[in-house]
Amino acid sequence: MKIIIVGAEGDIGQAVVAELGDRHDILTAGRHSGDVTVDMTDRTSVDAMYKRIGRIDAVISTAGEVHFGNLADFTDETFMVGLRSKVWGQVNLVLGGMTYLKDRGSFTVTSGVLDRDPIPMGVGAATANGALGGFVVGSAIEMPRGLRINVVSPGLLNVSKPRYGDWFPGHETVSSERVGRAYAKSVEGAITGKVIIVE
Repeated sequence: MKIIIVGAEGDIGQAVVAELGDRHDILTAGRHSGDVTVDMTDRTSVDAMYKRIGRIDAVISTAGEVHFGNLADFTDETFMVGLRSKVWGQVNLVLGGMTYLKDRGSFTVTSGVLDRDPIPMGVGAATANGALGGFVVGSAIEMPRGLRINVVSPGLLNVSKPRYGDWFPGHETVSSERVGRAYAKSVEGAITGKVIIVE
């Protein structure tokens, strides 16, 4: 399959490339690096990316930013960081990619653990993750041509613990290999409309 991975250089993206790279034709995309560049918050940029790469079998997104901070200090703009980037950016990839995805192709987007196992200062991420789950469940029943869509919701990766572990007290980490296999399940399997939890 020809698969594009947006956010391939991050910890989750690298796990996906390691899992799928030997079996499929992988294209990588990011804001500043990759086989193609894309700003997924900008629909014009998303459309230009798809026009450049052409027809494709699967789209995977492991990208998206959120704001971390105390709830009392959140503003419209800090809430919008996650909604604009992690939610709307990934929604853009789906809406823009529907005409380029081959019949029975798949979209896989990424949320995370914080909407089901919250941490202090993580409300922005929890909100974005919950919104992505709702988008996937709702859009799956309207996908044309047998297209599928799922969201992978991993816990803190073991390779990410040195940088982010202090933010996740008491959380068990998950291996990169298990996270990679969750994306394989979404892409190579037959499920749709599912939140694939890895914890």
